[in-house]
Amino acid sequence: ITSDSEQIKGAQKVIFPGVGHAKPAMEMLYDSGLDKLIKELTQPVLGICLGMQLMCSHSEEGDVSGLNIFTEKVKKFEGEIRIPHMGWNELTNLKGPLFKGIEDRSNVYFVHSYFVEMGSQTSAASDYLISFSAAVEEKNFYGVQFHPEKSGEIGSKILSNFLSINS
Repeated sequence: ITSDSEQIKGAQKVIFPGVGHAKPAMEMLYDSGLDKLIKELTQPVLGICLGMQLMCSHSEEGDVSGLNIFTEKVKKFEGEIRIPHMGWNELTNLKGPLFKGIEDRSNVYFVHSYFVEMGSQTSAASDYLISFSAAVEEKNFYGVQFHPEKSGEIGSKILSNFLSINS
């Protein structure tokens, strides 16, 4: 666990986790220079939950620009639903190396009030009143909205798949 630029640059893989609010998280990235560093990484990078959302172009949470690695935007759930979306939910339309050996309609654990819209970089979808990106992928960057570390065997397999991706 580090925010040291040299350690991050030298890592074989980078996991960019996040829990909290988008605006102060982005401010911390700007202040530390990690906003530029993360975008320049060439090794596999996995954003989890807020980490994935911060790699998107914009978040309604705090009306803040993200790292723009993923072009999709982050929106707030609205309507007659319970927020946060919390609990087990199915993944569908799986593609890409994170989901090798994972069956469509496998369940993973979510905790979020904001979601990444569906788009060309979506590599897995889920539904909570509407369809949203449960995972996104662009070159060496991967993001998951759910928490693989809380998702049992399926989450463990997804993390293992990430660790198996060659730089």
